Amino acid sequence: MFKIQAIFICVFTNIFSLSAPLQDKRPNIILIIADDLGSSDLGTYGHPFIKTPNIDKLAEEGMRFTNAYLTTSSCSPSRASIITGSYPHQTDAEQLHWPVPANKITFVEKLKEAGYWTAQAGKWHLGDALINRFDFLAMENTEGFVYGEENKGAGDEVIVSDDSGCQNWVSTLKKHPKDKPFFLWLASVDPHRPYKEQAISVPHLPSDVMLPPYLPDAKEVRQDCVNYYDEISRMDSYVGKVMQELKSEGIEDNTLILFISDNGRPFPREKTTLYDGGIKTPWIIKWPAFVKKGTVTGALVSSVDIATTVLSVAKVKPGPEFIGKDISPLLSDPQKEIRQYIYAEDHWHDFEDYGRAVRDKRYKYIRNFYPDLPETPSADILRDLTFQYMLKQKGNGTLDTALMSYFYLPKMPEELYDTEKDPYELNNLVKDAAYYSILNTMRRQLDKMRKDTGDSLPSRRTPDEFSRETGQPLPNRKRPRPSKEDMNAKGYESLKE
Repeated sequence: MFKIQAIFICVFTNIFSLSAPLQDKRPNIILIIADDLGSSDLGTYGHPFIKTPNIDKLAEEGMRFTNAYLTTSSCSPSRASIITGSYPHQTDAEQLHWPVPANKITFVEKLKEAGYWTAQAGKWHLGDALINRFDFLAMENTEGFVYGEENKGAGDEVIVSDDSGCQNWVSTLKKHPKDKPFFLWLASVDPHRPYKEQAISVPHLPSDVMLPPYLPDAKEVRQDCVNYYDEISRMDSYVGKVMQELKSEGIEDNTLILFISDNGRPFPREKTTLYDGGIKTPWIIKWPAFVKKGTVTGALVSSVDIATTVLSVAKVKPGPEFIGKDISPLLSDPQKEIRQYIYAEDHWHDFEDYGRAVRDKRYKYIRNFYPDLPETPSADILRDLTFQYMLKQKGNGTLDTALMSYFYLPKMPEELYDTEKDPYELNNLVKDAAYYSILNTMRRQLDKMRKDTGDSLPSRRTPDEFSRETGQPLPNRKRPRPSKEDMNAKGYESLKE
């Protein structure tokens, strides 16, 4: 009798242990991507006035990175680089609004194949070919983001919400199965332009604004920043709702949250540039089961590392297509050094441009391949308060000389900055003999990165789709934008079709 009971118990226990999803201890993973958020525009990164209590709490309960960089300062190419774990020029989606081709492998389907439930909510911006990499999508139907109602699949939702892009984050989180780990790609539209005043009930004040020296201090500029700050706070409230839902479900401890931005602040000399204002990102990881509270790391990391790291944390072996580094060792040893350099790219974004940058912890080297083209911000920046004020002052002859650099031609073919002494990258050291050795080292490193990753100058330039004076669309602008393959096959005249 006892022998039979023992056998029954043993068999029952073995059957239960074979039920993998019930025993799966791999972490849930949530990637939160802000849209056009500057690296210093959070309380936890030192801003004394921006209201970001939830993101600040995320950092207090996890690890804050102080040397995190993106592979580009343009929205959709940045996301394409993150999801494929490769540099923008390797994705064939390196220009704004180019969809990622179907033949590209992403870390999301690798998680899905390994038993993860995968979902997306918010801004999409990656094209149609990657839709099937997720089990569920609830995407914002935002103009120009290469997605629409006619393309949605069965069981998916296309959402028009409060303009934040975050309204369906929590409802999507609630859909996750209880018997398997999940991965969520939560992407806001905040704080992307255009702005509406008073996006939050208690708006920021013009006196809250902290301006870098390359922006004029004027009431128009301060109001532009106030509207930007308000959208940051609105996005922050949704981060708090996600954190609360995890806590209420009792799954907070074994959920890894990674918070980043896709590119820098949407102001002149930041977004679409290779300065730190364009490519430096806030980067916070919270994982209570593994990451010690309140830790900070100064290790150099790149957004190309995200795919490799997520797969490693999920115990999925990354393939050779994911060229980033696994930064997970930093989570237990913040002093560890993972990489010596980061590499970043500048491609067409409303206007043609082509530049490359390499950076270590101290020095930044930029090579401008099209020095004959001006440093034109994105079209939405051109149309808004700050740049319109600058154009007016330029026309009046009253724009500060230091701010005229936006309009100077030709640009310097090369730039070198000591970011410890010159954090705003205003003093180009290329002609300073004292930095000759450093300049040559950085030149060689950039050349090596280009060779190692198959990076080369395009055979022809892409036409602008907006006026560089007004930011208004030109006749050749078309949405959805043709893919790189179509544009190369049919020629750029296909934009006019």
